[in-house]
Amino acid sequence: MNRDQIISAFSQLGAVFQSLGNGNEYPGTTSGIIETEFNDLQIIINKQVQYNGWFTKENVRQSLTALSSWLTKEELTNWLAPYNWSDKPKRVGIIMAGNIPLVGFHDLLCVVASGNTAVCKMSSEDKTLLPAFVNILFNFLPELNQRILLSAGKIGEIDAVIATGSNNSALYFEQYFGKYPHIFRKNRTSLAVLTGKETKEELTKLGEDIFAYFGLGCRNVSHLLVPENYDFKLFFEAIFQFGDIINHHKYCNNYDYNKAVYLLNLLPILDNNFILLRESIELHSPLAMLHYHTYENQQDIQHYITQHKDELQVVVGHGYTDFGAAQCPSLSDYADDVDTMNWLNTL
Repeated sequence: MNRDQIISAFSQLGAVFQSLGNGNEYPGTTSGIIETEFNDLQIIINKQVQYNGWFTKENVRQSLTALSSWLTKEELTNWLAPYNWSDKPKRVGIIMAGNIPLVGFHDLLCVVASGNTAVCKMSSEDKTLLPAFVNILFNFLPELNQRILLSAGKIGEIDAVIATGSNNSALYFEQYFGKYPHIFRKNRTSLAVLTGKETKEELTKLGEDIFAYFGLGCRNVSHLLVPENYDFKLFFEAIFQFGDIINHHKYCNNYDYNKAVYLLNLLPILDNNFILLRESIELHSPLAMLHYHTYENQQDIQHYITQHKDELQVVVGHGYTDFGAAQCPSLSDYADDVDTMNWLNTL
């Protein structure tokens, strides 16, 4: 097995992801799978919400569409060009999060594409999607069944580990896996810098950065930096189209709870009936709420970003990541700015 074969297999999977993500009918045998397999994948997508209430059909499809943009022969070839292929594969444990569908897929891709073996500990919140798609991948390149090992329990023997979780989980990671070469990821979130000169279209795109996957991802914007005396009227008008999110019971429960807490404690909040805004310098905000605070100048902005650099995944705004692009990373946009492929090459 070589890298060209892996690129071919994953690009075939990318075509399947694209069809499923777009909600298309069976694309034919050119997809590399038969109609029964394609229909079975659609059933698995539709059933995800039964296993995890946050994994709606729309959210799973959004994840598949995003992944399909990576999985083309051109994208994969260009991305992998600077990195070496390992002729002596290491067993790399991947402890996956479960906040958004297939969130650990990039780590799996990195490990396999570097010539190593991925030993995946799947999250209990996302344990059916990955096996279904990995089985399709095995159809395209059967040798991969020796390079991708999935488990919902213990991961067994490993030579290195990539672990993603909460700040509390990081203590567990350090205790049990600190002796191995490792990448440990903790809680991160994203913020947007507003100047007051944004167009309504840009603020609508910001709504995508806020509400995609119900705001559960580390690339979701949970904090706004705004100039003094910022008028939120245009912002609220621009995000009005996302109002249906309140009809999702789990999101609504969070919204109702947070609203009740702040009203009972007579704490000031802004409310548009589907998201709450609270003035606070705290970076992380509860689900269904945005924190915001004001700045006087560019130095204030830079100071806040620098102060929280180890907690930030993305900064959105003019001069930063484009509005609407927070959930659209490229293959080389590594989590926590740690080049996973370069790290794998050093093992």
